[in-house]
Amino acid sequence: MKLNKRPSRLGQTQNSSAQIRILATTDLHMNLNSFDYHADKPDPTLGFTRTASLIRAARQQAGDALVLLFDNGDFLQGTPFGEWAALSDERHPILQAFEELSYDTIGLGNHDFGFGLAMIDRAVVQSPCPVVSSNLHRLDAMQGWHDCAILDRTVPVEGADAKIRIGVFSVLPPQIMQWEAHLLQDKVIATDILTTAQKMTERLRTEGCDLIVALAHSGFGQIQAAPDLENAIIPLAAIEGIDAIIAGHTHLTFPGVAHEGWAPVDHTAGLIHGKPVVMPGSAGSHLGVIDLFVDGNPESGWNVSGHNVELRPICSGVDGVTTAEDPDMVRLFASGHIQTRSTVAEPVAHVPKDLHSYFSFCAPDRGLALVAAAQAAALRPFLHGTDLANLPILSAVSPYKCGGRAGPRYYTNVPAGEICLRHIADLHVFPNELRAMLVTGAQLQDWLEMSAGIFNQLAPHVETDLTNAGRAGHNFDVLFGLSYRIDPSQPPRFDSDGRLISPNHKRVESLIFEGHPVQPEQTFVVALNNYRANGGGHFRVATQARPIDLPSMDIKGILRDYLSGELPQDPLEQAPYPFSLRPQPGLHSILRTGPGALKYLSELDMFAPEPLGRDAEGFERIRLAL
Repeated sequence: MKLNKRPSRLGQTQNSSAQIRILATTDLHMNLNSFDYHADKPDPTLGFTRTASLIRAARQQAGDALVLLFDNGDFLQGTPFGEWAALSDERHPILQAFEELSYDTIGLGNHDFGFGLAMIDRAVVQSPCPVVSSNLHRLDAMQGWHDCAILDRTVPVEGADAKIRIGVFSVLPPQIMQWEAHLLQDKVIATDILTTAQKMTERLRTEGCDLIVALAHSGFGQIQAAPDLENAIIPLAAIEGIDAIIAGHTHLTFPGVAHEGWAPVDHTAGLIHGKPVVMPGSAGSHLGVIDLFVDGNPESGWNVSGHNVELRPICSGVDGVTTAEDPDMVRLFASGHIQTRSTVAEPVAHVPKDLHSYFSFCAPDRGLALVAAAQAAALRPFLHGTDLANLPILSAVSPYKCGGRAGPRYYTNVPAGEICLRHIADLHVFPNELRAMLVTGAQLQDWLEMSAGIFNQLAPHVETDLTNAGRAGHNFDVLFGLSYRIDPSQPPRFDSDGRLISPNHKRVESLIFEGHPVQPEQTFVVALNNYRANGGGHFRVATQARPIDLPSMDIKGILRDYLSGELPQDPLEQAPYPFSLRPQPGLHSILRTGPGALKYLSELDMFAPEPLGRDAEGFERIRLAL
């Protein structure tokens, strides 16, 4: 869909005019093939093999225009294919693909560091083009990535090639130092996105750059500038001297209705503070296209006189048209694809019931219960013989595959019977490590209140979606070993950034441990993952609780060992499910979930579920009577 027409050219008559087409991908997360490795079946809604076809078509359609191709980070980690590639001695397949398609610059995202700095070093060496991260600086060794890239190119003007210099910088959330502290502490430092962007823009202009492109692995957040923003796109666009921005990180799309109503944002034209911005979704779902029309000449420099911004989807939800896979990319990925499928097909254990995440926000999730039990089982031996041995153990887990921004297919769905390694990855997607903390009852209350922020505030006679699309589902922690109720009719206590809205707001009630109310001064040991322990999700408990030293243990490996019987069965597996929603006669809400949920509708009988059909995005809508 083309979003605005090319404006009339500006400038003096002696100036020449040219077109530059910027193509962008972001948040691929190693979804190279149009294939779901967890379900072991094709998925036409994702895959770089299809995005590559859009890239080739966009190049061809550009005619004589200069075409630049960028990736905006989070390309190394996210699927079993990514885990296979990280261990393989072969050249990384995504970097081979970037070479085949002639990428000009690659920016780094926070998830690219999930396999550690050695993986980044390897990617930099294997990359066919500059790898850039402007606000991340190496301390412990020679820095492999660049802090910027300068692309000296030519544009066709009146039958001749005219020189033009394009500066590129890349920024990612400085919160990576919390999220990946176990991998980056004392090895890397991160600086503020906006401060870095200002400095890089001034530097690149000083070095003679005519145009500046920002690869910003960051989403839309607050309008005003502030230090250490995670999602800084809006104030970033206000910086003088930046000509175009590639956004990402949040897996949303722009232009589009997801960002309608923001004051400095034109969600139809793809402009923020008048500058072209594109955010191409995730998993290869879209190709971002920015056409810049420039006036000037090599001697006096070039200026942007107009722009078009466009998103091209690989699968259109309106007419169902799917972009064909690029045959060269399919061949390039074939070996790794086959080996990945073989690796994740290794049998692990047997489960007696289906495990799914369709109802994680309102009903028991058996998969979460298994992960929680596995974490507790792995933790207990390290407490024996310590002063913590007699303290009660809880386990905090959250649903990772729960639809939302990733779409209606993105749910855990593990069938009963023999399960394989791919099912382990379906239950716990990320390469997280086990952590433990000493937490008080008062801290637990705030922890659960922050988690309960996922819900919209419900009211009688108004059928609101149960969950708030602006909150990430993976921040809905469920604490096994406790019992509590959540009242979504009450306002949230914390906003999505962890700021206290009001101490009088209370959604979590009847917080019970072993039949007794939890007291503020009570002490518990809580098993959790490194993301939450390091401050991911803006939970206060990360800075308030006392950490407990543990060796490095991968949660996927722990879950595999638990299900295979190498770890003993933990009492938490059979404990009552922790939370329920407070019954409220006359109150209704809409649960948006995956179409596969209809198979398990009886699990919602306590809510008298009423299927309402699918919405425009493909989510199944189910009316719940609370």
